[in-house]
Amino acid sequence: MSPPLEIHDMTVAYHRKPVLWDIDLMVPEGQLVAIVGPNGAGKSTLIKAVLGLLPIASGKIEFYGKPYSQQRHLVGYVPQRETVDWDFPVSALDVVTMGTYGRLGWFRRPGVKEKSLARECLEQVGMAEYADRQIRQLSGGQQQRVFLARALVQDAQIYFMDEPFAGVDAATEQAIVTLLQELRARGKTVIVVHHELQTVRDYFDFVILLNMRLVAAGPVNEVFTTHNLQTTYGGRLTILDQAAEAVRLSE
Repeated sequence: MSPPLEIHDMTVAYHRKPVLWDIDLMVPEGQLVAIVGPNGAGKSTLIKAVLGLLPIASGKIEFYGKPYSQQRHLVGYVPQRETVDWDFPVSALDVVTMGTYGRLGWFRRPGVKEKSLARECLEQVGMAEYADRQIRQLSGGQQQRVFLARALVQDAQIYFMDEPFAGVDAATEQAIVTLLQELRARGKTVIVVHHELQTVRDYFDFVILLNMRLVAAGPVNEVFTTHNLQTTYGGRLTILDQAAEAVRLSE
């Protein structure tokens, strides 16, 4: 069976300036996957490129052996919270229900079944009591949970989450971790842009180390090493002190 995501020789450029070079990557099924690298490394760009949100200069991307256009219904996406217009006048339930549009198609509107499913997904992320609350009235952590519920309602096979832990409180972070583990238990693949190096070993099975080029990718206990981190982050060791020590002690 083809892997959930396979990338061959992908290059992405902004204004003819490459920001990702010659990416070759295969992500195994049923794994929690972290994309790790310094600011400007192309982590969010990688996600957006494979989802067709940014054009690629060259290369080939396949989901379960087929292009994204044929497998869109198998893919869920949680964007960075900062990229969303939170002033749009919709309720939390409306946002989650939007996740059903892909399966309904353009000409069918969500009905009782879809709204019931949306409420169930809000329940899963601890947001059922806020179903009718306007999205702009929610806290940052609550907004993030709503977007996770929207991804859940899609019932995808592979999920992409762009910095889901950014700016959330400890309770929301733990709720997200629990949700990721539940998705993995159901055989789903989840790919997460992640910044907190100290939690990579605790939260993830597989790690992608990226700095415009692919430095390394593989099981966390094999790839998340001091040497690979130093290669990925270069001379910016001040942010690596605690993480590198944690890796050293576990090796």
